[in-house]
Amino acid sequence: MPRFPSRLAVAGTAVALTLGLITPTAAHAAAKPAVRATALEWVALGDSYTAGIIEATGELTAPQDGCARTTGSYPELLRRDLGSLVDLHNVSCSGAATPDVYANKQSPLGRPLPPLGTDPNAPYPPVPPQIDAVTPDTELITVGIGGNDLGFGQILKDCVELGATNFGQGTPCKDKYDAQLPGRFDQLRADHNRMLDALHVKAPFARLVSVGYPHLIPEDATLCKYGDLLQFATFTTGDLAWARSGILEPLNALIAHDTTAHGDTFVNLYSSTEGHSACDTDHWLDGVLTSIVPLKYALVHPNAKGQAHAAARLEDALRGD
Repeated sequence: MPRFPSRLAVAGTAVALTLGLITPTAAHAAAKPAVRATALEWVALGDSYTAGIIEATGELTAPQDGCARTTGSYPELLRRDLGSLVDLHNVSCSGAATPDVYANKQSPLGRPLPPLGTDPNAPYPPVPPQIDAVTPDTELITVGIGGNDLGFGQILKDCVELGATNFGQGTPCKDKYDAQLPGRFDQLRADHNRMLDALHVKAPFARLVSVGYPHLIPEDATLCKYGDLLQFATFTTGDLAWARSGILEPLNALIAHDTTAHGDTFVNLYSSTEGHSACDTDHWLDGVLTSIVPLKYALVHPNAKGQAHAAARLEDALRGD
């Protein structure tokens, strides 16, 4: 079950971190200045799986710049529990792709997202590349990114529409996208490595932790009910199995490989959330919708349980468990 860190545990985490767990790996070895007595400098980067975005993960945090960071997202949960022990700069942004972390300005859409609505405060001005929040004094960088590079949001939309058109039969979404994926993965691999390199240059003494994606789709795709808006709506069973094995699993493998190759830490949410997909009874992710009445969209994102689990797994990684 997901858990919130206890006060004793989080205090132990902060002490462990400030005593030197956040040190460069051999790949980035250098003489680190003496540990500062001030709060741990932490920058959280990433997309909507880090930012939170959906109503099931709480209210929007300030500044409301369209990035839709929520009070129940895993960086904000740890900010709350660690309190003054950390100085968190959370610049994760819904809709971000990897170049938006290390190079590009992003024009965020806010919430709710089309086609379920339009943020009344949109359009928002562009936000800077997330790396701008990183400084040479940053001691911890966490980043969860990559799904938008593959076009996961558009694929989700098309799979729902194609599944309805084909009355739940076959693999129409796979047929449309499968040949495009190798090129998309090649581009993501190049951008992901550029991002990791840029972050290490910007903060040479920081510990970097990549957070992977959870188990959105069950191993047995037949558990998902065709037409259920609280799950994957009109995705076909074949397309669900393809999305799991052809997109999510290679995506996590790519992030894990690149992260460890740089001497950094990978937090594997995929294996630890098995049995808690959007189609499982105890689901830590919501499907297309969180609820029908009242209408609350999710567009397949972690709910409060999923974000709490991510916070706990990140805490474990920082403690070295």
